[in-house]
Amino acid sequence: MGFLSWTALAIFVAAYLLFLSEKLNRTVVVLAGAALFLILHIVDQTQAFLSIDWNVIFFMIFMMLIIGVTKTTGLFHYIAIKVAKTGQGDPLKILILLSLVGAVFSAFIDNVTTVLILTPVTILIAVELGIAPTPFIICQSIAANIGGTATLIGNPPNLKIGSVAKLKFLSFVGNLGPIVVINLIVFALLVFFLFRRQMVISNERKARIMEFDESKALENKPLLIKSLIALFLIISGFLFHEILNLEAATISFFVAALLLVFSGKHEPEAFLRDIEWGTVFFFVGLFIMVAGLTELGLVKMCADFFMRITEGSLPLTSFLLIWLSALFSALIDNIPYVMAMIPIVEDIAAELGPQAAMPLWWSLALGACLGGNATLVGASANVVAASISAQSGYPIRFLDFIKYGLLFTVISLSLSTGYIFLRYF
Repeated sequence: MGFLSWTALAIFVAAYLLFLSEKLNRTVVVLAGAALFLILHIVDQTQAFLSIDWNVIFFMIFMMLIIGVTKTTGLFHYIAIKVAKTGQGDPLKILILLSLVGAVFSAFIDNVTTVLILTPVTILIAVELGIAPTPFIICQSIAANIGGTATLIGNPPNLKIGSVAKLKFLSFVGNLGPIVVINLIVFALLVFFLFRRQMVISNERKARIMEFDESKALENKPLLIKSLIALFLIISGFLFHEILNLEAATISFFVAALLLVFSGKHEPEAFLRDIEWGTVFFFVGLFIMVAGLTELGLVKMCADFFMRITEGSLPLTSFLLIWLSALFSALIDNIPYVMAMIPIVEDIAAELGPQAAMPLWWSLALGACLGGNATLVGASANVVAASISAQSGYPIRFLDFIKYGLLFTVISLSLSTGYIFLRYF
């Protein structure tokens, strides 16, 4: 490696260490690192800006906008209260139920939107229960990532993989759905055993939850109906995006614009304030930094190394792809990692043939999506949930997330490895 490669690696490692120390805001750290990459000519401006996946960025912005409008109707408060009452005010039941609801939402909307919907009301319920919201938010993020793994639209890396490998919505469901269900069952059992002693509250607290009137949460019925139609259009658009020949960002753009037109407000500033701009710019900076590492060949160097180890063995390649994808996704976020790995898997697929290489695509998806659960910056949903939590006065420490995320990740990856080998080899 040359001087420039070592410099880029040093900046990236320094940025990551600053994440761990939590002395600076992660968005500030990433933007500063990206600016250094540009100033030092590690990556030129044109290449840096082209490396930003604007489909992902605009998809996030417009989904945040749609959720911002829908949130004003009280719909999400209504759903959360219904779930809490279904759990009979028991915090452990509520924790598991909210997590599983988040997993289902993620499969049909996407994990980032899911945490945008559920995190604020989850914090509200946890506060009413008299319990710190942190375990609720961490478990909800992990479940959202697991649930989103099952579909083409549920997790941003899947969108990238599906687009390149020409994989349809039902292909993801059929191949990844079974292991996702297994992982969610194991996740629920782990949550029960890990938190059963912490989730103990008085009967008075339980009664307070049961006294909630969910119907009072609903406001502005005309806008509620329009928002429900918008959510239906979003889900339908994602399901049939291949037939429509439209990207996810275009679908969310159209629905967001439509909802704003019929929202009844002349000025959209109130809704625009709900967009997590810090999260958006975090990913802009991260895309640029990873583009620099990719441009210098550092990511490909790692990929070539494990390909030499496998010596062309498809089962061994799948195994390493799952675990190394998980490792790198945990360190640099799964979206830019998948972008760097896709050309490498494409090369392998060209040699083996499209059908023979299919297990590699599923291994990449499982490793990247589930590996994102290991750290706070491993998946978009984690970053967004932590940002909302911090704004509400409940910051989540990097190491607090790892304590639970790493355990769930290792177990889910072990199950997924077994699934890939039993099903495809």
